Amino acid sequence: MTGEPTEVRCLLMRGGTSKGAYFLADDLPEDPAARDDLLLRIMGSPDPQQIDGLGGAHPLTSKVAVVSVPDDDPAADVDYLFLQVAVDTVEVSDRQNCGNLLAGVGPFAVERGLVAASGAHTSVRIRMLNTGDLATATFPTPDGRVDYTGTAQISGVPGTAAPVVIEFAPGTAPLLPTGRARDVIAGTSVTCVDNGMPTVLIPADALGLTGRETPRELEADATVRDRLERIRVEAGPLMGLGDVRGTTVPKLSLLSPPAHGGAVTTRTFIPHRCHTSIGVLGAAGVAAGLRVAGGIAEGIARLPAHGDRLRIEHPTGFLDIETGVGTGADGTPSVSRTAVVRTARKIFDGTVFPRSGQAAPTAGPSPQGDADDSPAR
Repeated sequence: MTGEPTEVRCLLMRGGTSKGAYFLADDLPEDPAARDDLLLRIMGSPDPQQIDGLGGAHPLTSKVAVVSVPDDDPAADVDYLFLQVAVDTVEVSDRQNCGNLLAGVGPFAVERGLVAASGAHTSVRIRMLNTGDLATATFPTPDGRVDYTGTAQISGVPGTAAPVVIEFAPGTAPLLPTGRARDVIAGTSVTCVDNGMPTVLIPADALGLTGRETPRELEADATVRDRLERIRVEAGPLMGLGDVRGTTVPKLSLLSPPAHGGAVTTRTFIPHRCHTSIGVLGAAGVAAGLRVAGGIAEGIARLPAHGDRLRIEHPTGFLDIETGVGTGADGTPSVSRTAVVRTARKIFDGTVFPRSGQAAPTAGPSPQGDADDSPAR
């Protein structure tokens, strides 16, 4: 697309425990800088409240999926580019995947006619352009249309919906990007993993925490926030990510013993806000990390005697995920399988009208609501 669009076709969808705006790539400018500026204005950034756009004043509700038909990959039906739109800064990042919005990509592809429904259930093979990884999403399509209703329930989302089963093809990146099961970073013993999302696993008690604190309590603790950021910044180069001070990866997950019969309790930072649940790919990283011999999860996690399924506890419930970890040809741990059940729901399908002009900081301070309304930095 060329020129400055004054209106853009858009589908707003909840995917997993996130919410985002889904676009066809052809409906957005080809130039990445022009595209990002447009998306900032569509989402209402930069503004802590995103009052003039679609964003919901939180990283979990300020997300974008850009979908297209690949012309060079017979292994995929559609390409999916995830973009994280910052809430209160002029920033759009493509440095990570989002497994939650991924749950809506298959249904969106059918809605837009990129993939034809094929019987009672349709499977869509998705290439995640951020990393090149592949996933297959399977969801109900009776009568040739996506059916969003069903009995599947996921923690962090009210009500029930149709299940979207997502199976991830094993990635090419090493599970242990530093080559070690443990690293000492900023004086803290951690395990760095990448199972679709670069993630640093940290024992909660190493930070003087129980691991059961609420997201609000953790975000209000300036000492914890500063220490986590030091760990994140030092982990970046070790994980092959370079200088991460201006990016949203790696994520950080605090681990503590399970409280409700699961495998582990988590508190995940994305990277500065504490997730009210946990992302799909973040959970995939945690689940794989729990099975790494010599990792920091030893003595914390309670692994089942049989099977690949693990229950990852988080602030609003749990996420069940199946992850198999074996040994690669080089003798290092490698992931053989990752699968998860998510849900998605179409909220709005129509036309969005972006704010005119270029995205720029607001002229003055925005009125603030209570503490939960304001992004913690």
